[in-house]
Amino acid sequence: MRVPWTSCIFFLACFCRVGDTNKCEEVRKVFQLRQIGPNQLLPLSPRPGSDLQVCVSKNQTCCTKKMEERYQLAARRDIQNLLQTSSTSLKFLISRNVAAFQETFELLLRQAENHTLAVLQESYGTMADQAAGPLRELFTDISLFLLGSELNVDDLVQRFFDALFPLVYNHLINPGLSDISPGYAECVRSSSRDVRPFGVTPSLLADQITRSGVSGKLLLQALHLGIEVINTTDHLQLSRECRRALLKMHYCPHCQGLTQSKPCMGYCLNVMRGCLASMAEIDSHWREFVRSLEGLSARMHGPQDLELVLLGVHLLLHDAVGYAQKNGPHLSAQVHRLCGSPSRKSAQSVSIQHSSSSSSSSSSSSSSSNSRESIPLKAPVKVSGDSLAIKRRDFLNSLRLYRTYYGGLADQLCVSELASGDGLSCWNGTDIVKSYTLRVVGNGIKAQAANPEVKVKGADLVINLITDKLKHINQLLQGKSIPKLGTLDQIETGSGDSDGRYSGDCDDEDGCGGSGDGEVKKKIPPVTKLNPDATSDHSQHHHHHHHRHPPARDEMVGRSRSPSLTGSAVVFMLPCLHVLLVL
Repeated sequence: MRVPWTSCIFFLACFCRVGDTNKCEEVRKVFQLRQIGPNQLLPLSPRPGSDLQVCVSKNQTCCTKKMEERYQLAARRDIQNLLQTSSTSLKFLISRNVAAFQETFELLLRQAENHTLAVLQESYGTMADQAAGPLRELFTDISLFLLGSELNVDDLVQRFFDALFPLVYNHLINPGLSDISPGYAECVRSSSRDVRPFGVTPSLLADQITRSGVSGKLLLQALHLGIEVINTTDHLQLSRECRRALLKMHYCPHCQGLTQSKPCMGYCLNVMRGCLASMAEIDSHWREFVRSLEGLSARMHGPQDLELVLLGVHLLLHDAVGYAQKNGPHLSAQVHRLCGSPSRKSAQSVSIQHSSSSSSSSSSSSSSSNSRESIPLKAPVKVSGDSLAIKRRDFLNSLRLYRTYYGGLADQLCVSELASGDGLSCWNGTDIVKSYTLRVVGNGIKAQAANPEVKVKGADLVINLITDKLKHINQLLQGKSIPKLGTLDQIETGSGDSDGRYSGDCDDEDGCGGSGDGEVKKKIPPVTKLNPDATSDHSQHHHHHHHRHPPARDEMVGRSRSPSLTGSAVVFMLPCLHVLLVL
């Protein structure tokens, strides 16, 4: 019996309709599984797609205009999730080390303070106990400076030595049966900057803390900026052209029921290199950032080694006290001229103090008598666990693996996540094919002029800003510009010249030369450890940054090589005698 040909046609039409319905059912499942939108947006069967703007096809489609809009949002969300996932390990590496460096700084400061106090107590007894407060304040200020506070290192160091002078005067230079009175101690403290009882040591210590501290806080500043760069690129605002291209690559094949298809490698590279073109412009500056961090770390030794400087504070303090002792008679005479004869506490208060701490008083007197001699010092203790140098080395070894992160990000996403494997059928933006035949462009803004998939109009403004910040921090890391001490928070380059030189943090009061090109000319003098026996004449030639009080009349005595007060007074009075003779 022959089947009528009309029946065959009817049967095939019904079969095709069932197939198309099944195709859209698969689209519905994926749409629901990925939580792209409500199921009500999906058609029950294929329909003409004349209202679609991106997923245009000659065939019937399983998409509606509302679905297309939801797909575009999903495509953008997917890419941003991929960007954040790909940067997770890099961001964690930097964040973890920022916390580790800060913790090590704090631990180092505590151990340096404790060790310094312990050595001073062993050497100077009661005087060291009384110096515990000023010493604690010194290390607290150093900690605040390292963590970003705008403190003047010269001032905080000089403030400590100002507080130390009355103690040294009272216990070592002009000791008596009782302590000097608070009023007299204040006069001695006020005279410190004119008398300069500790020679060049305060300036040496300030320079060492400045050099090592600026390097340490610049390292932290750079790492914080590294995190900011990653956060910026993780939340990159995609252009309209990019969003449409991502929709076409990711979800337009779903409209044809091709829910399992992947884009061709060349097609994926064109779309991703177009979308991430601005991000690729960071590549050279990010590579330089990693190299500059390595350069900074290599320079952090000697005077710029924070660990070495802080754990060696007690050595400089010992030198300073030794210098004051050696020049004791000279300093005593100067204090006498400025403050008069020593005024001491009453005998009653002294007896009360002795009755409350007789044992400590006896040990104090013995240490006071022995403190004029050179006392062997303990070797500086090391921070428990890894030192700063080891932590920096391990961190930079890990960071070096990410130096090409931004240059290869588009390729990495296509190879590892998005594109079809070699030899497999793939989506070329229109249909399933064996291979992508259009030209594949390179990375960066300029290369996108020939991109057949994404039109790139220009660089992203937010990326431009973060790139400028990277340029500037790189110059700081390379030592090409010196920021005003304690103000490394200004990363903007608006006040620099065309090369990005830093020029906003220095003025005439800071001692900067007016070179006109915006580059800061202020230099920190080389730091060398001087012998405490160095003459006060040497200290005249050392550059001091701290604010000086108006020179007192007998400042000339402190700078003279001769301890004779009479000779200096005659020299000082000669101009006055000359005026009287003229009159």
